[in-house]
Amino acid sequence: MPKKISSKLFVLDTNVLLHDPSSLFRFEEHDVYLPMITLEELDNNKKGVSEVARNARQTSRYLEEIMGIDIVDLNKGCSLNSPANPHVSGSLFLQTNPIEYDLPMLEGSIADNQILSIVLDLKKKNSKREVILVSKDINIRIKGRALGIEVQDYFNDKVMDDTELLYSGITELPEDFWENHSKSMESWQEEGRMFYKLTGPLCKDFIINEFVFYEFDKPFHAIVKKIEGQTATLQIVQDYALTKFNVWGINARNKEQNFALNLLLDPDIDFVTLLGQAGTGKTLLTLASALEQVLDKKIYSEIIMTRVTVSVGEDIGFLPGTEEEKMTPWMGALEDNLDVLNKSDGDAGDWGRAATQDLIRSRIKIKSLNFMRGRTFLNKFLIIDEAQNLTSKQMKTLITRAGPGTKVVCLGNIAQIDTPYLTEGSSGLTYVVDRFKGWDHNGHVTLMRGERSRLADYAAETL
Repeated sequence: MPKKISSKLFVLDTNVLLHDPSSLFRFEEHDVYLPMITLEELDNNKKGVSEVARNARQTSRYLEEIMGIDIVDLNKGCSLNSPANPHVSGSLFLQTNPIEYDLPMLEGSIADNQILSIVLDLKKKNSKREVILVSKDINIRIKGRALGIEVQDYFNDKVMDDTELLYSGITELPEDFWENHSKSMESWQEEGRMFYKLTGPLCKDFIINEFVFYEFDKPFHAIVKKIEGQTATLQIVQDYALTKFNVWGINARNKEQNFALNLLLDPDIDFVTLLGQAGTGKTLLTLASALEQVLDKKIYSEIIMTRVTVSVGEDIGFLPGTEEEKMTPWMGALEDNLDVLNKSDGDAGDWGRAATQDLIRSRIKIKSLNFMRGRTFLNKFLIIDEAQNLTSKQMKTLITRAGPGTKVVCLGNIAQIDTPYLTEGSSGLTYVVDRFKGWDHNGHVTLMRGERSRLADYAAETL
């Protein structure tokens, strides 16, 4: 067995490899061990076009690369170091000998229990080094602890442990802000917008396109446009709470909604992420600003809406019809919001509203995520709804579809994840919010207040 006693031996469960094939190279100086049952389960999962099947096939390719074409003594391990992964110094070991499955409390033939038996056997044979089972399955981790095995979740895909530390896109300024930052202040107007140039200790902590607000004697709402050391340029935001600045008949009901509309209607911002619980207005604000820019301002040619098709309850089976028709049951949120937007014009009458509805529907395309690979969207307003159910890889696949002139908006609530093995910390939505912050053409807002109804607000708080 391995030579380095100080290094650990990590036994990987199949679900770790099916979730992230590159996990083989994520243990740096430590060794990785794969039981035979893991290879068997990889083989059983390799058929099909799902994300799991693709990951199973990719893992098999990695394993062949690591082991090489020449026959080697697998008992000595295969080095995980390669030009693509120079930081890794551990080795890969495969199970080469049969093990007696002797777990009196558990049924031996079940795959999870076979893995636990192998870990116990490795612990006996490697008494001087730490043997750790890594799995994304909570049940096997519970069983492992009951048997005295050290178990861990796979943490490498987590962007952060505590999502409360996630960038919110908004910062409240302290009461003494103007005293410390107004000494050499400059202000000017440009294209109808007001700008302030401030110097002071807080400026270096600002992030590009972050919103700042001051809620004391004179309320001040602005967006950070430029940072140079301790100097920051702030732009006063447009106030969409005023009736004359309504967006497709919709006005902002709170400061977060107003900040969101400023991002959604700014043609210089290519990527927007909106987080918030149910009823905060994510979809309504996005659709209203999309319709304004597609039908009135003609900045984009059409709206494309997509979402992950994960059921909350039992699946309803196969659906007949075209791609658009199959996606319709998932698009209830779109229909509900279009009803609200259509009713906003009180003078139109039934005929006028019906004509508007037909025009709107001709400009909104509903697409399935399954057919996104290889596409390029030119001058489109792309809305990705329920983005918290996407992995970071799926998110990358979608965002890289954007061609020239396309704006991408991701909406989601990281407290409502329906995909197995994804958590708040490892969701693709958390990943893009963290990675994109500070880019000149990105904006993010976490919406706080529910505006749906007093019933929905009370339910969200108390249930």
